[in-house]
Amino acid sequence: MKVKVIPVLEDNYMYLVIEEHTREAVAVDVAVPKRLLEIVGREGVSLTTVLTTHHHWDHARGNAELARLRPGLAVLGADERICALTRRLVHGEELRFGAIHVRCLLTPGHTSGHMSYFLWEEECPDPPAVFSGDALSVAGCGLRLESTAQQMYESLTETLGSLPPETKRDEDDLPTVPSTLSEELLYNPFLRVAEEPVRKFTGKAAPAEVLEALCKERASFQRAAEPLQPQARAFLALQWGLLGTPRQK
Repeated sequence: MKVKVIPVLEDNYMYLVIEEHTREAVAVDVAVPKRLLEIVGREGVSLTTVLTTHHHWDHARGNAELARLRPGLAVLGADERICALTRRLVHGEELRFGAIHVRCLLTPGHTSGHMSYFLWEEECPDPPAVFSGDALSVAGCGLRLESTAQQMYESLTETLGSLPPETKRDEDDLPTVPSTLSEELLYNPFLRVAEEPVRKFTGKAAPAEVLEALCKERASFQRAAEPLQPQARAFLALQWGLLGTPRQK
């Protein structure tokens, strides 16, 4: 499995996942279709499927044009609001692209129909990968727009937080802070809402309430025109005194 990371817009990425034996390719979160097709042509692969994490324009706006340019393309996701959707996925559904397995994980919080995608290959030494869209980011998480704090807590800690710790959240040439799930569990306070230092900082006890308090605290540091970059999110966690210690395996 080869993952090409394609920077688009100001701070977003598209992904091209390539099955290296069959040369089949799957795209994740298509925002700029012509840029994606340039990479497809350069890699000499056959693009068959688009996986969309959620319906927001910066993750799905390229679906319609791409479907027009590539008739028969499958556009998959969990939300009917996703542009050019051909089939709606459900939580726990598994897909197969050659040797690549994909498990679909519903992760509401940022949006009610947000789906993350966990990919792995059997008998492969490379670690698995997860494409979490705006559900989970480096040292942070997306804004809670449509779901409850409890739903977002379950998405982050029970669904994404329970994946293998070696799971990667970025690959190859991604121009940002490298991250694995084990690292996120160490310094991402939004994944550590049940731990005493984080609870003490927020003054809350219930995990969902801790998460809600963290989101409000973060908002006070953010300006709409200048979202926090991964390095700044990690520094904020350090400033809050919320860095943890490595978990025992």
